[in-house]
Amino acid sequence: MEKKLELYGASWCLKSAKLRNYLQSQWIEFDDHDVEDDAAAAERVKARYEGVLKFPTVIVGDEHLKNPTIQELDAFLEKHGIE
Repeated sequence: MEKKLELYGASWCLKSAKLRNYLQSQWIEFDDHDVEDDAAAAERVKARYEGVLKFPTVIVGDEHLKNPTIQELDAFLEKHGIE
């Protein structure tokens, strides 16, 4: 089963936009979730941070990164075989 990359952020968040734009520029497929418009997405993020909504959060399987740099994101993608 192929692992799916998920980005959780908000439309107004510049850090979320930076990650979204980077992933798109690299032609990396991902599911984009706006935690302000999607209550279920917000709950999935809160479940990882003891009920606190933190974004941008990048998730693959059971692992996640909060507000990663591009270098941290690249290492995370490589670890999960996402190119």
